[in-house]
Amino acid sequence: MPPRKKKDAATRDGWRAEELRRAGYRVVDLITEHLTGIADRPVFQPVPGPLAEQLLEQPLPSEPQSIDQILDEFARDVAPYPFGNGHPRFYGWVNSPPTPAGIFGDALAATMNPSVAGGNHAAVYIERQVTSWLKQLIGFPASGMGLLVSGGSAAALTALAVARHAALTKRGWNVRMQGLQNLPGELVVYRGAESHACNQKAVELLGLGSSSLRTLATDDALRVSPADLEQQLNSDTARGAIPVAVVISAGTVNTGAIDPLDQIADICKAHGVWLHVDGAYGAPAILSTRYARDLAALARADSIAIDPHKWLYVPVEAGAVLVRDAQLMRDAFSLVPAYLRVDENEQGVQGPPWLSEFGIQQTRGFRALKLWMALKYHGSEGYRKLIDHDIELAAHLVDCVERSPDLEYFEPQSLSIVCFRYAPAALREHPQQLNELNRAILTDVQLSGQAFLSGTVLKSDFWLRACIVNPLARSEDIELLVKLVEHYGKQRAET
Repeated sequence: MPPRKKKDAATRDGWRAEELRRAGYRVVDLITEHLTGIADRPVFQPVPGPLAEQLLEQPLPSEPQSIDQILDEFARDVAPYPFGNGHPRFYGWVNSPPTPAGIFGDALAATMNPSVAGGNHAAVYIERQVTSWLKQLIGFPASGMGLLVSGGSAAALTALAVARHAALTKRGWNVRMQGLQNLPGELVVYRGAESHACNQKAVELLGLGSSSLRTLATDDALRVSPADLEQQLNSDTARGAIPVAVVISAGTVNTGAIDPLDQIADICKAHGVWLHVDGAYGAPAILSTRYARDLAALARADSIAIDPHKWLYVPVEAGAVLVRDAQLMRDAFSLVPAYLRVDENEQGVQGPPWLSEFGIQQTRGFRALKLWMALKYHGSEGYRKLIDHDIELAAHLVDCVERSPDLEYFEPQSLSIVCFRYAPAALREHPQQLNELNRAILTDVQLSGQAFLSGTVLKSDFWLRACIVNPLARSEDIELLVKLVEHYGKQRAET
């Protein structure tokens, strides 16, 4: 029997239970103050120069500080200068506010502090459970493998490493043993022009070089052209090149465009080429009322990247990669000899097959708990309502822009991203002036502290870009954003 707890229980490093509670309650107070008061503070404010200099130049502390001193410093020098994405008027990039259930999960995971490489402990089973739920969400087979990673970049690197392994194994080439020296043909990867840069970075890190990338033509909606993919595949294979993968998007980061998943899946199947879908942002919209049908073909991919820290509102880092062929994924990464592999759920120390055999990391944090708690707290129906809310607010922003004579938006609008700009009639024939004006408006809005959005370039023109992955936002917040753009636009245009 375990020993009974003493009233004056303490950790072995000297933290008494009473002190742990007192400090912990103070941390909870700081969390509560941040979450409940953030709407009344500026969306964003830069770290003041003197403070930034102090933080960068302060030497390593030689003497210990009390936890109260440390929390005082956090409240004074850190908490007032957040990135901004917890605010209801933050619409920059694809950064959501954290769901409180995920915050609690992060704290509890840090308390347990396991390394989730493998073994027979709870964190391993929680990760396998949440990745199983993600497979169900997408319509992936239960036999596929899921792995939690830091985000879309690590997901792309992981998935494309498996794709490279698959393409070369088919040709009798062991890339793990022979590397990329004297290959039987040039390796090529196909990606859309709007593909996220992390996919190019993955290709470069895998030793293929950016010269191996084939950029696919897009239509007026900036979606990949299936016809161009077919033509390039035929041309490359005819000259002996080896197609490694086709990378397409389920929600590009610039406009939210969804590439034609079904048509491209047909082409990849016909050519025997790996299909990787970057759904880091858009994949969860398969839960939505509006986009469920458009995203149904995600189930046909060979691998998918999903970032729960984007449209499932889980605190960063929480990315995931799903791979259809679990054995192939394991073969691409495992360094465990076959005779030592765990192939079934072992009830002793080993547990199920180790997660570290399916990816890059050996030491792996307990990312799964915050996702597990968030998925249980919201449920699929709760998430459907939250994602529908964001999509409806994006539609409301479009309506506001359409009602303004001085604004225009990029069509077609997709998912929860709206690209728009200040474009008074007098400047619409002067693209350079219009671009410079909107760049200045972007800075004005960001530094105003009243709202935050990002910018992008589409077809050589600069656009303001609002990405609404924010359940805290309301229609009046969107209307204020529009008024700010109009205000700074008129102010700038008159000077």
